This record gives sequence, structure tokens and C-alpha cells, in this order.
Amino acid sequence: MEDYALDIIIGKGPSARSIRIDLPHFTLIGATTRAGSISSPLRDRFGVSFRLDLYEKEELMQIVRRSASILGIACDDSGAVELAKRSRGTPRIANRLLKRVRDFAEVLGDGVINQKTAGIALEKLEIDHAGLDNIDRRMLKTIIEIYKGGPVGLETLAAVIGEEAVTLEDVYEPYLMQIGFLSRTNRGRCVTHLAYAHLDIRPDDDNITLI
Repeated sequence: MEDYALDIIIGKGPSARSIRIDLPHFTLIGATTRAGSISSPLRDRFGVSFRLDLYEKEELMQIVRRSASILGIACDDSGAVELAKRSRGTPRIANRLLKRVRDFAEVLGDGVINQKTAGIALEKLEIDHAGLDNIDRRMLKTIIEIYKGGPVGLETLAAVIGEEAVTLEDVYEPYLMQIGFLSRTNRGRCVTHLAYAHLDIRPDDDNITLI
């Protein structure tokens, strides 16, 4: 920042006094998912701004293999690929799924995570090949089957599904929008033709407008 000093106020009222502490030069690194909530003067003081995107499948495969070696889990390349495809581009989710698939491999298999074992485990966890779970698919099917593809308001959608609106908006919507399955308009949420194809639903209603 401009001044490498810290002003500390000691006391209250008329007897309050300020102590200035000089600081050595340092590097400040900040991370946030809500850059718009930071004031412009603070945001502009950061010399370089970067944006983190979802991880690619190859990168997630490396993370899965590394985590498996740390945990002492046998995981071949086909198993790492299967986990990477269904991890929503997020290492945290990949590591969580790895531990759950490990349980299935040890109980139902031979202790080795391969494509077959990972596929069976993730199907039982209701996670499909695109990384969508039961709530993701319920959101999309509700908009398609009840509201003819949309648009539908967030509060209405949350009431029908039985989830909090803030949960749908912060947890489920971002990924569905990033992979092109959901569109947010000023009139509400709409599904896209990619979502119809993924769910294997044919839009045979003339009133349905695909995005």
C-alpha cells in the first residue's frame, strides 16, 4: 500500500492517543469470490489481479493421483479419469469423491480404484458423468417438466424443490451456468438445449423455447 505504517488508537474519548508503528515492506495477497463487494479504492491498490477458472480434466487427474498416493489408495489412470470428469472442475470435490470411492473399492471391490469401481460408486452416490448430483437434476427437470423450460423465479423454484433459495443460487446455479445447462435472465431461470440433451429429454412442446 502507499504507507508502510500502522496507526493504532489507544483509549477512548479525549484521552485517546494514536501510536504509529512503522512496518517493513511486505507483499499482500488477497483472495475473494465477491470482488464486487470490495470498495474500489481497496481493489485498485492491488497491483495485479488474476481470475481462477475451473480446473481442466488433466489437472484434476494429477491431483487425484497425488491424493491417492498420500492416502495410500491404489488408483489407476482410468479411475483418475472417471473421478476427474465428475468433480465439477474443483480439486476439493475430487478429493472428497476419492475418499468415498475408496470406501466402495475396499468393501465391494479389490481395493483398487479403476473406471468400473469408480463408475459404480459414483452412480450409487447419484453423481452422473457431468458431475451433476440429485439436486442439480431436480432443478433442471423441475424447470423442464413444470415450467416448460422456463423462465421461473428463484424463490418459486426453491419452494418446489424444497431447498433454500440462497443454497440454489450459491451452490448449484454457478456450475450449471458455467457448463451451459442453465441461463439466468431478468424474468427467471431457463434451461438450455444442452440440459435437454444431457437429461435425454426431447422438447416436443411448441411452447418451449430453447436457449
